[in-house]
Amino acid sequence: MALGLKESEALWRQNSRELHLAQAVVAGAAADVRVAGQRPNPDVSLNVLSISPWSGFGAGSLKDKKMDSQFRIDQLIERGGKRDLRVKGAESRLDAARFEMDDVARQQIGVLRYAYYNLRLAQQKLMLARDTAVLYAKTVDAGRLRLKAGDIAPVDLSRLQIDSARAESDARQAVTELEQAQVALAYLIGREADARHLVATDDWPMLEEQALDQAPLAERPDLDAARKRLDAAVADRDLAKAKKRRDVTLGFQYERNLQNAPTDSVGFGISVPLFVWHEYEGDIERAEADLNLARLQLEQQQAQVAGQVAQARNALLSARDRYKRFEGGLLADAEKVAGAAELAYSKGAMSLMDLLDARRTQRQIQIEAASARADYAKALSDWQIQAEFRKTK
Repeated sequence: MALGLKESEALWRQNSRELHLAQAVVAGAAADVRVAGQRPNPDVSLNVLSISPWSGFGAGSLKDKKMDSQFRIDQLIERGGKRDLRVKGAESRLDAARFEMDDVARQQIGVLRYAYYNLRLAQQKLMLARDTAVLYAKTVDAGRLRLKAGDIAPVDLSRLQIDSARAESDARQAVTELEQAQVALAYLIGREADARHLVATDDWPMLEEQALDQAPLAERPDLDAARKRLDAAVADRDLAKAKKRRDVTLGFQYERNLQNAPTDSVGFGISVPLFVWHEYEGDIERAEADLNLARLQLEQQQAQVAGQVAQARNALLSARDRYKRFEGGLLADAEKVAGAAELAYSKGAMSLMDLLDARRTQRQIQIEAASARADYAKALSDWQIQAEFRKTK
């Protein structure tokens, strides 16, 4: 299954479990806003009074029984703007959940690109390892012929066989690394069943000299989420203080009395709480502590973001310089040296040990060059994610 980076990102947006979990949190926060805006439901009660087991209940139907009945409705009236404060806090938490979902997307898209570039690197390492194993196998075959002809000593053939076995072992290890990279990418895009068939087809990104333009720190979604959490804590603090404003319960009552002369009557009532044992001091202190905690968390997040951006910048600078060293001639020089060593050895002008050293150096430089390209691709992705999520907000 050949995949470009764009196709991988599209599959990730469809199948990311982490993104779906964040969306579920947003849906729950949206429901909380609706709950916060709902007024208290009234209470309805029906009471039967003055039931006397000695005088009997009286003859006739139920309405003629000698007992009183009351029907009552009570409605709580909130004061102090409690409902508005609840809505304000819930809306701030909803906004925070949305920003946190954006931050999950920001982090997970970075994880996806890392996984994609790891797969690309594993493919290249496997290709290099297989080419090296094939080269050593051919050299061993040639060495056996030269040994029969008396051109090399038995110990030289043994050295070739040892390096050939090592190259085969490296190729097997490269296969394991490739399979691990395929599994990691398959999970992120929801294609676990096709993991062994995933192939990263995009080439490494080219050097971008303008990539280091500073991204504004104030527009990171995790910072926006922390600010909204602070707004919610302010609303919760104000809501706790509003509890000192007494709520009022209004009641309407209809009563039917059948003890003596049947009479019907209506009545009204009002009730308020008595602040005898407390005036919600504990609730207010807790809300103040939560507000201070939200403030500190925002400050902590701002400091962490500044450090993360500085690290991303330094990582990109370092990866770019390393990339340039390899592309600027180091890789080509290693290939030239290895080619010259092969030619010299074939003409008897170089010892076997020098040839093997040249081969090892070339392979090491090739692997380091591939790793440098992967490191630059990852560092560039880390930096570009800042701007990408700034544009989508």
